[in-house]
Amino acid sequence: MLDFSKPLFALAPLAGFTDLPFRSVVKKFGVDLTVSEMISSNALAFKSKKTFKMLEKNPLENPYSIQIAGSDLDIIRQAVELLNERDGIDIIDLNCGCPAPKVVNNLQGSSLLTDLPQMAKTIQTIKKYSNKKYTSVKMRLGFNDKNHVEIAKLCEDSGADYIAVHGRTKAGKYKAEVDYDAIKDIVDAVNIPVLANGDITTPQKAKWVLEHTGSAGVMVGRGAVGRPWIFRLMKNYINGTGDSKPTSKLIQEVVLEHFDQMVNHYGEHGAIIFRKHLHTYSKAGYQGASKFRDLVNRIEDVLEMREVTKEFFSQEIIS
Repeated sequence: MLDFSKPLFALAPLAGFTDLPFRSVVKKFGVDLTVSEMISSNALAFKSKKTFKMLEKNPLENPYSIQIAGSDLDIIRQAVELLNERDGIDIIDLNCGCPAPKVVNNLQGSSLLTDLPQMAKTIQTIKKYSNKKYTSVKMRLGFNDKNHVEIAKLCEDSGADYIAVHGRTKAGKYKAEVDYDAIKDIVDAVNIPVLANGDITTPQKAKWVLEHTGSAGVMVGRGAVGRPWIFRLMKNYINGTGDSKPTSKLIQEVVLEHFDQMVNHYGEHGAIIFRKHLHTYSKAGYQGASKFRDLVNRIEDVLEMREVTKEFFSQEIIS
């Protein structure tokens, strides 16, 4: 299922980005593990139709992890029991890292790091009621201050099969320097696999992080947005088979496939949602990228947006 005998490459959950269409595209470039967007345990327990749609997966996603947020043990149990009824889910992951205020203010995400006894009970509840093969935790190094080894050991003692560690505190959000030494501390302190996460955006950085921390793998989030092929580049570089950049033709194919999947998944509104992806894809070094982004921001017709996108990405990259 999960093979930790060699470096494992995982796509990090990113709200608003790592939905089914994006994960489907990324999966074609060799990512070993995909994770859903963060899903509210409350929304699951109350059987929200929108939330149920977020659980959908591509047949290629194997293994597949659902990440949930919450700390109310009864709600967590109900959410897990609903997930138990669905095939194709291999892992239930507890979010203990999200710094967003609307999440933190409800003792969810990174705020669980301020109540370690409750965090332990939450992990134990998932482990007790889940019929999935793995229980995992995505954590930060602490809330305001670092107590990363204590948190990691708690995860292990509470039943987590592996952990993904974002190398910042909650206070560090996404701007503070990532502390890879702290991730190494965790790797040395626990007996379960650790995935390193945070600012891993190039094949060279992935190789360095793996070697420096001794982690079982890396989890890449923002580094894959606009570059779903990053996982193939990382694997090729680490395996010594080169790190050649994608061709303009490949990028065009990926962008159009991603666009079509967005429309298929969300309906016509998917084209509007896709604008943010066009913004990142177009930053690969294309002439007239700024004008293109301005243009697609004003287009609402699906066929027109696809045609404009196809034409723009038919050009060669200039840098």
